[in-house]
Amino acid sequence: MAEVASPTNTKRRTYAILIALVLGILCGLAVHDLFPAYISAAHQVATLLTGFFLRLIRMIIAPLVFATLVSGIGKLGDDTLVVRVGGRVLLWFITMSFISLLIGLFAANILQPGHGFSAPLPSDISSLKHPFQPVEFLLHVVPTSVMDAMARNDILQIVVFSVLFGVALPAAGKAGETMLKWTEELAHIMLRMTDMVMVLAPLAVFGSIMGTVAQSGAGMLLHFGRFLAEFYGTIFVQWGVLTFIAFLVLGRSIKRLVSELVQPVLLGFATASSESVYPLLLEKLENFGVPTRISGFVLPLGYSFNMDGSILFQSFGAIFIAQAYGIHMPWSQQFLMLLVMMLSSKGIAGVPRASLVTLVAVLPQFGLPEAGIALILGIDHFLDMMRTATNVLGNGYAAAISAKWEGALSDGPTEDTL
Repeated sequence: MAEVASPTNTKRRTYAILIALVLGILCGLAVHDLFPAYISAAHQVATLLTGFFLRLIRMIIAPLVFATLVSGIGKLGDDTLVVRVGGRVLLWFITMSFISLLIGLFAANILQPGHGFSAPLPSDISSLKHPFQPVEFLLHVVPTSVMDAMARNDILQIVVFSVLFGVALPAAGKAGETMLKWTEELAHIMLRMTDMVMVLAPLAVFGSIMGTVAQSGAGMLLHFGRFLAEFYGTIFVQWGVLTFIAFLVLGRSIKRLVSELVQPVLLGFATASSESVYPLLLEKLENFGVPTRISGFVLPLGYSFNMDGSILFQSFGAIFIAQAYGIHMPWSQQFLMLLVMMLSSKGIAGVPRASLVTLVAVLPQFGLPEAGIALILGIDHFLDMMRTATNVLGNGYAAAISAKWEGALSDGPTEDTL
C-alpha cells in the first residue's frame, strides 16, 4: 500500500500553489506596468520555470500510464469485467460530454456573449487548421510502435497498447503474474517520483501566471472581461451540475471527494496542463478510496474521451463567434453542430490547443468564419486554465463513480493500492 500524504502536507501544497498564483499575478502586473523593458526577460524566466516542471511531469506520464493501466486491468482479471467497466465508463463519458455541450449551448444563447463584441482579427490562424478525418483518427488509435507513442506521450495510443497488454497477462500464466507484479512496482516507483517532482509545482504555477500577465497586462483582461466572466460563470454552473450528478451516485461522500480534488483542480487551473495533474490526481483518488485498478484504468481513458471543460467551450465558443458576426443559427442547426462536435472532439483530443483546433474544424461546416477564432486567441490561456480545471474535476468524479459501481470504493486508501 502506498504512503498517504498527511493532511498537513496536503494543506501546505494547496497554500503554496495559491500563494504562487497570487504572487505570479502581482509580479506579472508589476513587470508589465512598471518595468516593460523586462517583459522579454520575464517571459524567458516563466518559460524556464514552467517548461522545466512540465518536462519532468511528461517524463513520468508514459511509464505511469502504462504501469497503472496494465496493473489495473491485470487485477480486474476477467476480460468480461474489463469490458463491463470500460463500457460503463465510456457511456458515462458520452453522457457527460452531451450535458457539457448543452450547458455551453444554452448559456451562450442566454448570455449572448458575442453581441456588441468587436476586436481586431489577425488573419494568420493556419496553425490551428486540423480538419477531422474519421478514417485517419481510427488508424491513429493503433500505434505502429509503442516506443514511438511513449516518446510522444500519445495517451490514446498508450492506452490501446496497455489495454491489450493487460488483457493478455492472464493467458501468459506464470510470466503474466511476474509481469503484473513488475508493473505494480513500476507504478509505485513512478508515484514516488511524482512526489519529488510536485515539490516544484508552486514555481511552475508562479512562472505560468507571471509570464502570461506580464505580456498581456490587466488591459487584456478588462477588454475581454465580460466574455471571461460569462464563460467562467458557465463553467461554475457546469461544476454544480457535475457535482449534483456525482452526488446522486456517491451520496454524502462527495464532500470528502471534493476536498481531495481541490489541489489537483488548483494545479490544473494554474498550469493549464492536464498532464501536470495526472500523477497527483491518482494519489488523491487513492486517498479517497478508489483502488488503483480502477483509477489506473479510468483516468487514461478520460484524458482522451472525457474533457468536460474543453467540450463545453466548443459549443459556447461557436455560438459566441456566430453572435459576434451577426449570424443567426436556428436551433436545429445548433443541435446538429453539437453532434459534429461530439465526434470531432474525440478525434483530436491529443492535439495541442485541441479546443481551438476543434472549433476551426467545425466552424466552416456550419457557415461560420474561421477567422472568428482570432477573437479568442488573446485570452485563450485564461480560458484554458478553467477548461483544464474542469477536465480534472470531471475525470476525478468519473473514477470515483466507476469504483462505486464496481463495489470497490472504500472509506480511505485501499489495500490493493500501489
